[in-house]
Amino acid sequence: MFNPDKSAVAAPHPLSRRGFLVAAGAGGLAFGFAGLSRAAGDAAPPAATAPGFEPTLWFTVGADGIVTVNIIRAEMGQHVGTALARILAEELEADWAKVRIVHVDTDPKWGVMTTGGSWSVWQTWPLYSRAGAAGRIALIEGGARLLGTAPAACTARGGKVIAGGRSISYGDIVARGGLTRSFTPAELDKLPIKPVTERRLVGKPVAAMDIPDKTNGSAIYGIDAKVPGMVHARPVLPPTRYGAKVVSIDDAAAKAVKGYLQSFALDDPSGSVPGWVMVIATSTAAAIRAADLVKVAWSGGDGATVSEKTIQDRGRALIADPKAGGIVDTGGGDVEAALKTAKTRITATYTTASVLHFQLEPVNALAFEKDGVFEIHTGAQWQSLTLPVLAKALGRPETSIIMRTYRIGGGFGRRLNGDYAVPAALAAKALGKPVKMILTRADDVRFDSFRSPSVQTLRIGLDAQGRAVAMDHAASAGWPTQILAPGFLPKGTNGTPYDPFAINGADHWYAVGTQQVRAISNDVANSSFRPGWLRSVGPGWTNWAVESFIDEAAHAVQADPVAFRLAHLTGAGRNAGGGLTAVGGALRQAAVVRRAAELAGWGQKLPAGSGLGIATSFGQERDMPTWTACVAQVRVAPKTGEVTVEKLTLVVDAGTIVDPDSARAQVEGAALWGLSLALHEGTTFTNGQVADTNLDSYTPLRITDVPELVIEFTASDQPPVGLGEPATTVVAPAIANAIFAATGKRQRHLPIRPEAVLATV
Repeated sequence: MFNPDKSAVAAPHPLSRRGFLVAAGAGGLAFGFAGLSRAAGDAAPPAATAPGFEPTLWFTVGADGIVTVNIIRAEMGQHVGTALARILAEELEADWAKVRIVHVDTDPKWGVMTTGGSWSVWQTWPLYSRAGAAGRIALIEGGARLLGTAPAACTARGGKVIAGGRSISYGDIVARGGLTRSFTPAELDKLPIKPVTERRLVGKPVAAMDIPDKTNGSAIYGIDAKVPGMVHARPVLPPTRYGAKVVSIDDAAAKAVKGYLQSFALDDPSGSVPGWVMVIATSTAAAIRAADLVKVAWSGGDGATVSEKTIQDRGRALIADPKAGGIVDTGGGDVEAALKTAKTRITATYTTASVLHFQLEPVNALAFEKDGVFEIHTGAQWQSLTLPVLAKALGRPETSIIMRTYRIGGGFGRRLNGDYAVPAALAAKALGKPVKMILTRADDVRFDSFRSPSVQTLRIGLDAQGRAVAMDHAASAGWPTQILAPGFLPKGTNGTPYDPFAINGADHWYAVGTQQVRAISNDVANSSFRPGWLRSVGPGWTNWAVESFIDEAAHAVQADPVAFRLAHLTGAGRNAGGGLTAVGGALRQAAVVRRAAELAGWGQKLPAGSGLGIATSFGQERDMPTWTACVAQVRVAPKTGEVTVEKLTLVVDAGTIVDPDSARAQVEGAALWGLSLALHEGTTFTNGQVADTNLDSYTPLRITDVPELVIEFTASDQPPVGLGEPATTVVAPAIANAIFAATGKRQRHLPIRPEAVLATV
């Protein structure tokens, strides 16, 4: 059970991610453990798959006709494997009943393993489409040879090669061998993809492959992993994220707990868990009880006096310095000079509170070493980011570390930062035995890489006709990418690096004349806690400001908010779109705005205290726009300020919809997440820690507060883009704009509390 497969540390696969060598496979997959179908509690991988036809590292076809698709994306409730397998099976012309998925463990041959940013389908579409097409061509050629005819006389359908009235299954072709075909990258790029009219799988309803496991209890998550002889750990956390050093450990009281073994401070060269003390016991329950009794004294501690107000005051001060931050490329020009030419100038500042992840499954990891390989068993969203950190912490090469794949009981960006794997690994190294660490809910929250509080100031200038001539947007927050992946920071036009995941969305598609976007790192936030990526990332706060401000601008010139948006979504210049997935540009965004307003009955007369508000977004990145619009219908109680969201109407143009049911579920979940962030979620950072550590005081959206949801997808033959997050970005500003329509009171802080609604003028 302990024996790791030697391929875990094999040399990188000789093929590139896009290269293919289509030939009969003699040894099956080089590396393809069915991490998500392991026997309950079994942390060891099953045997390698049977020999078959491996046209690419992304899939195999067995002699029984089974098509096994390798998935490098994390499964965290979104059924990602089903959607990605659907893409490949479509072009392969596979029999869907014979398609299987395998969520693979880490190996250099897979390239970058990350699941976030709504990237999975978008990034995988061209890769898997052409992988399937190449496999289909090879199988047709092999089938034609066996049928004694020319490939041009054959077609593929449902896992068979057909020539007139004769056919041969993919399984039989593989079983009889002799398949040889190679494609250069240039040839792959030229492989034609099916027209929409010929699709038989993509866009058609399908039951997710993993639903049975998730509903019958056999699904295995990281929290379930176990191996013989392992001990259990719970940490005693220091008072601050950084800077605290262990002075003393008193475990006298803990020794009364049955199963308690020992406590010790971690030595972490990676700096992931400074000041941590690990409490070891024979069971998780014993570790939890004992940790509550272990007394630790610390010295130091960065940020011990820092509060939410400290961070936001620092953000305001940074914004006031015109030289601070990196300037995003929006076309250039002198924004100050352009603002001076405007007839009307508006300035507004928007803020957001700290937001926690609170995923259902607390972070956890099982770690052990065997035969020179260090294994980490856990659920992770960005294994490629975590492996170098583990290597630094353990003092060993990445090639001797492997992360085994498990389902994730809620990610939402928390598990992009795999820091929770480090303490389990360090403890296992120190003890020389397997260590399973599970954080309690409160521990998880205190250790969270939460979304930083933010401050944004926007300015706009409008001419006599109510058209924008200039817009300036400055945003300051803690930067997750600067802290966790600094190599991903591009340089602004002024030469200063910026975090794209802390400013995406501000570079919007409105025609506003001269535009400047400035991203400013909040150094106080960065040094006080570890800012993290949270579902919708930067646009969760940038679009809150942009769409609230656009609404303010519309009202300032007495324009209808829908009409004002449409007038500025011209699709001209840099907003014309193009490339592979931004075809149509701002005109597609205008289309979803128009349709959402129509569906919601924009302009209808509502009862007193009720209102409609609209907001729109392109999601996150301009080269991957998911055009989204939302109309919120709200009712505001005049005496209490309580806001009831009665209805959310969303229209989404995400290009081709691969899996309709999962797509709808993604938009529903994202919209409700946005509603939760708008009215319910938010904590405060106080004296180096977050104030709320459990769900009694931190109160996400409850089921009784879920409104009517109307969701429509725009029919499109464009390539698919992301759906996991864009809907989140439009809900909060739509609600705030609806509150203004109902009460005349403008909200500029998230979350919107009843007392703020009553107090706002």
